[in-house]
Amino acid sequence: MASGKELYCWGSTSHGQLGLGGIEDEQILTPSQIPWTPDTAVQQVACGHRHTLFLTATGKVYACGSNDYSQLGHDLPTKRPRMSPFLLIPELQDYVIIQICCGSRHSLALSDWGQVLSWGDNDCGQLGHATDKEIVQLPKVVRQLVTKTVVQIACGNNHSLALTSCGELYSWGSNIYGQLGVNSPNDLTHCNYPLRLTTLLGIPLAAIACGGNHSFLISKSGAVFGWGRNNCGQLGLNDETNRSYPTQLKTLRTLGVRFVACGDEFSVFLTNEGGVFTCGAGAYGQLGHGFSSNEMLPRMVMELMGSTITQVACGNRHTLALVPSRGRVYAFGLGSSGQLGTRSTKSLMLPQVVIGPWVSPSGSALLQSNDSQVSLVIRQIFSGGDQSIVTTTLFVDKVPPEDFRNYNPKSQILTLTAEVTKQCAQCKQGLQSDMDLLSSIELIFRSQACWNGSFLLDHDRHFGCSVRNHGLDLKAAQLAFDNLRAVENESIRQVIWDNITKELVGSLVCSPADVESMRLYLLLPLYHEFVNSKHYKSLQVPFANAIFKLAENPRKVLNKWLAQTPAEYFEHLVQNFLHVVIHIISFKMGLAAASPSAERRQQLLPYNTELEIILKLMKTLCQINNERHDRLNYQIFYWPDLSDYADVQQEYVKWIMADTARDFNICNYSFIFDQSAKTALLQADQALQMHSAMANAATMAFSFFNYGMPISQFIVLNVTRENLVQDSLRELQHYSQSDLKKPLKIKFHGEEAEDAGGVRKEFFMLLLKDLLDPKYGMFKEYEQSRLLWFADLTFETENMYFLIGVLCGLAIYNFTIINLPFPLALFKKLLGKPVDLSDLRQLSPPEANSMQSLLDYQGDDFKEVFDLTFEISRDVFGEAETKCLKPNGNEIAVTLENRQEFVDLYVDFVFNKSVELHYNAFHKGFMKVCSGRVIHIFQPEELMAVVVGNEDYDWQALQDNCEYREGYTSVDDTIKWFWEVIHDMSEAEKKSFLLFLTGSDRIPIQGMKALKLTIQPTPDERFLPVAHTCFNLLDLPRYKTKERLKYKLLQAIQQTQGFSLV
Repeated sequence: MASGKELYCWGSTSHGQLGLGGIEDEQILTPSQIPWTPDTAVQQVACGHRHTLFLTATGKVYACGSNDYSQLGHDLPTKRPRMSPFLLIPELQDYVIIQICCGSRHSLALSDWGQVLSWGDNDCGQLGHATDKEIVQLPKVVRQLVTKTVVQIACGNNHSLALTSCGELYSWGSNIYGQLGVNSPNDLTHCNYPLRLTTLLGIPLAAIACGGNHSFLISKSGAVFGWGRNNCGQLGLNDETNRSYPTQLKTLRTLGVRFVACGDEFSVFLTNEGGVFTCGAGAYGQLGHGFSSNEMLPRMVMELMGSTITQVACGNRHTLALVPSRGRVYAFGLGSSGQLGTRSTKSLMLPQVVIGPWVSPSGSALLQSNDSQVSLVIRQIFSGGDQSIVTTTLFVDKVPPEDFRNYNPKSQILTLTAEVTKQCAQCKQGLQSDMDLLSSIELIFRSQACWNGSFLLDHDRHFGCSVRNHGLDLKAAQLAFDNLRAVENESIRQVIWDNITKELVGSLVCSPADVESMRLYLLLPLYHEFVNSKHYKSLQVPFANAIFKLAENPRKVLNKWLAQTPAEYFEHLVQNFLHVVIHIISFKMGLAAASPSAERRQQLLPYNTELEIILKLMKTLCQINNERHDRLNYQIFYWPDLSDYADVQQEYVKWIMADTARDFNICNYSFIFDQSAKTALLQADQALQMHSAMANAATMAFSFFNYGMPISQFIVLNVTRENLVQDSLRELQHYSQSDLKKPLKIKFHGEEAEDAGGVRKEFFMLLLKDLLDPKYGMFKEYEQSRLLWFADLTFETENMYFLIGVLCGLAIYNFTIINLPFPLALFKKLLGKPVDLSDLRQLSPPEANSMQSLLDYQGDDFKEVFDLTFEISRDVFGEAETKCLKPNGNEIAVTLENRQEFVDLYVDFVFNKSVELHYNAFHKGFMKVCSGRVIHIFQPEELMAVVVGNEDYDWQALQDNCEYREGYTSVDDTIKWFWEVIHDMSEAEKKSFLLFLTGSDRIPIQGMKALKLTIQPTPDERFLPVAHTCFNLLDLPRYKTKERLKYKLLQAIQQTQGFSLV
């Protein structure tokens, strides 16, 4: 009666390796039952060339076959007849064995404590006992691995591998083909003790395997590396050159390989989808491709397509594959010893079903049994040498076959999980720590591989790790790290801290072994101590150094990954490093917040190595932010209080006078400057250039004094209100580029006012109102946005656009807010930034919406619905004119595949191609004034605010910052009435008041506090309030009532044109 633990075998039994006992046959051609007598079922079978090991569910090991080299582990004569059955290995009785493997003439076993035991042939040191003894008769612990916890073992003919729980891979034995992966055969022919493969540092390994003289590993995300003998292409590297170090099989990277089995000179790969790929020697058909040639690259076994394979096994020159849905084993390759189980010794080039006494999951049988009551289902297939073995279970037990694509958790390296961090948080302060937990977290937190194998995306979305897919579930990781934040137990906190700061960060290398070994660069910043700026010397700075130590390609990968991270993650990253900058400057440089004294304001930031490295990292993050599709507001990089700790204007002077750009200066990291600090730099630049221009003018005036040639220290434009445009153009043509650096003064013909700024404001306002009027045709006004853009065609010369560019430059240079109703795209172009669809949406919402509808449409009838080609139709003086967006664009249809290109070209045409000549003239004029590098520290939005101001009105701030002179105080009735009137005004009236007071209804980039209103009294209440726009000074008579004050003020703010002496 079947017990549910039946084993079946076929193939060579010439040395008793099938465990059949007293039979005389040397070959078993069809599946035959092994007389298994122990009480427990077989969990695993390992086959050498002429011997076999059996591992039971209780952790006991039995052996049979040749014992010529003591590979059976019995204390018996080496010569045994082939008819003797399997025997228990007594030396392993005290161990619970969880894995076994066989080499050609040696054996390995792994205990549940992670100890490796070996015995048998040791002529190449393949037992790892650090001894030259050629044969070890009884199982012996590999001493050099006793401090490690091994989770997987594998054997080649004469070499061995072991994977530890912290992701380290060790090898020992023969290296004549480089199969140890640690050195070339010329330098190391063999090694009798375990050597660590350091080239794999950081790769989270999931599986290891050995062929005859070659080795493989699979990472957690399906990357496959091979090394060793490659005479038949068994490494799958498209050549026949041996490899002494692990080399990636790049053609398998995206296939999701989960398991590899190796024959003597060939390899078989099982993918996540259940596909089978083979490469190497094919002389006997062991590759299953239908021919006998070798394959240099892994090639899919087409005959197995359509079936989901879950197990593969290799003998020396034959292959088995299991299709569990049909309950079928397929065999192909060498059959000379019956190892294919097909009733023949004929080799097979293509997979063929092995007929055995088992059924499919549905119960259908391939072989009619005399006992219809008994139905067996294949549990697992094994192969090695020239033999094959399967284990079975009873159909009625409904035990599914093993799936080699799913890893046994006990065979995997340690990883950081939410459960582990939760256990850490649950260990209360004062209680004795769990030593097993402490041991685990010590291994995990110091191991790059453990970090890189943690928090992988589920449903195998982490497969194919690449520059486009880091494969991490950062949200899950954040939740787990939140548990660590709550850890109270000091021992656990210290173990985590020490292993991260003293072991992990210091082990990071410049050239990571693989892209998969870089995940920890994203995980580490989730550690809560990154928030703590005081640790910067131990944590943040070493981490930043490790990033900059990376070679160019891995750093590009990291940058791409950071650009893909969630916005919340990226913002926290920026903030953590910004806080380090603040901490260093505020507390470690001996700089207190600036006092009002002038002496304090002269202090410059001293050089600090740690500050520089953190600022460099933040600069990189700033650049990465510009690459993000969900770019974060640039203000997250700002430190608003910087000006309280450093005199940024003096820093700027030092910056422009530096010998080289490499000299440290905070101005090299202007991304941390807020708008006020940047404006201070612009003011410093303006002051320097104006001072230089005026000094040069004074020198020239003195030089030419004797020649009677007057040289002015100012640009003075003498203009009339009636011919403002022509007069301005005429006047500006007289000045060179160096002259334009002088302070600008405006003189209106027939008006008395001396220009101290107010006249200049009105000049810009009136002149630009004329120049930008759409009726002149230089600019086109878009109806919905009320914004202007350069006209495609105009009768005006480029000189006019040049003039407007100069005027805009002069406005910035002279800190005069002007009304320039252009979209943000103008300021992007001035700063060399690309424009995109969002800019078209601001300028022309209907056009942008049309483009967006193209991008959003998902129907297969796209071409029919839109019927577009790569051309654009524009209205030219009332007639439609078409322009090709690319060569022969009128013949190229817009499709689902190329629609993004069409939208990009459309936007490019509107903002660039169609207005190229006119914009270039404007740009040339603008840069004639504003050509310094300080302009480029501004973001487009900030430059726009410098030019046109903003409308972020805060009338309370205006009141709070107001100063009073000559007897006025904030508690005077007149002053209280004044502010009550201001706050009661409509928004339009408030803007009129601002225009009356300052010459502009918009405010500077620094906000209302920068206006600094001053109010002084005048005695006669019959007069209107008078504004000195040059100085933001208001003459306010002492009115007797609030009503009269309101009447007079509203009357005054209507008078905003013309200047006269007050």
